[in-house]
Amino acid sequence: MAKKVTARARASARKQRDKWKMKRWYTIRAPRHPWDFKQIGETIGESDDHIMGRIYEMTLQEFNGDFTKMHIILRFRVTEVVGRDALTTFIGHHHQTDHTRRQIRRYRGKVDDVVDVVSTDGYLVRLKPLIITQKRVQTSVKQAMRSKAAEVIRAYASKNTFSKIQESILGGELEGEILNAVKPIYPVKSVAIHKSQLLQEGVSNDKGPTLDDIHADESRQDAELKAKKAAAMAAAMDGEEEEEVADAPSILDAAEAMEPESEKVPAKEAPAEEEVAEKAPAKKEAKKAPAKKAAPSVDHSSMTVAELKELLKAAGKPVSGKKADLIARLNE
Repeated sequence: MAKKVTARARASARKQRDKWKMKRWYTIRAPRHPWDFKQIGETIGESDDHIMGRIYEMTLQEFNGDFTKMHIILRFRVTEVVGRDALTTFIGHHHQTDHTRRQIRRYRGKVDDVVDVVSTDGYLVRLKPLIITQKRVQTSVKQAMRSKAAEVIRAYASKNTFSKIQESILGGELEGEILNAVKPIYPVKSVAIHKSQLLQEGVSNDKGPTLDDIHADESRQDAELKAKKAAAMAAAMDGEEEEEVADAPSILDAAEAMEPESEKVPAKEAPAEEEVAEKAPAKKEAKKAPAKKAAPSVDHSSMTVAELKELLKAAGKPVSGKKADLIARLNE
C-alpha cells in the first residue's frame, strides 16, 4: 500500500538547502617563521573542518615577485584555523617539468639523488638535488659527485633549522655550496634542488611577530593606503578645476567675441566734398591697375591649441578660451 504524502512533507521536499550561502572565505597565510604569516591566497569552505588539510600551491614569483623564480612551485598545507585565517605549513616545493627538461641536452650529463636529512629542530625533510654537467660523464664520476653533494646537504642540515633550510633552498645558498663542492670533480653546468618534501614535522618555532601583530600592521597599512588614495584623488580634482578655470574664456574675451564686427571698427568722420572730388580719379586709376592676388587662407582648424595660442601671442591677442574661440579670434 502506497504511503500518503502530506502537504507539509511535499513543502519541505521542495525547499532546497542553499549550501553556497553557508560558506565563507578564509585567508590563507604562510607559516609564522620565516614568512611572518604573509597572505598568500584565499579559500572558501562551510566550516573550519572543511578546509583543514587543504593543499595550496603557488609559484615563487607570486610569493616574492622574483621573475627568475617563476618555475618553482611552493606547496602549503592548512594545519590550523584561527577565526578567518587559515594557517599553513610549508610541505615542500618542486620545479616545473618543462624547466627541468630544458636543462638537459643530448651531450650533457645528469646526476640526481635523493637525500633525507634531519634539521636541528627535528624536521625530517627529503631533498632531491640535480646536477647538470657540461658533457657526458662516466658512472664513477657521477657516483663521486653524488656522494659529495649528499655530504654537503647533510652537513648543512645538521647545523640549521627547517626555516633556514627553506630559505637556503629557495634563495640558492645551498645550491651554491653544492656547486663549489662538486665542480673540482668535473665541470658543472648547473646545480638545483629541484624537489623537496616534508616527511615529518618537528618542534615549531615561536619566534617572530604574532598573528595579532600582523593584523594590526595590515590595518595600519590599509589606513595609510586609503589616505594616500584620498589625497591623490583630491589633488587630481583640484588640478582638473584649475585647468577648467584656465581654459574658460574671461568676461572681457566673451564680450569681445559677442560684439559685432561693425561695432569693433571705430566709425570714421564723413569726408568733405573736396576730398571726395580729389579721391574720385584716384579710385578710377586704382580700378585700372591690375588686382593683386589674395594671400592664401590658413586652415586654423587643422592646427593644435598650442599653435593657435602661439599665433595669438604673436598678434598680441588674448590666448584664453577654447579652440573655437581661438580660431574666431585669429579670423577677426
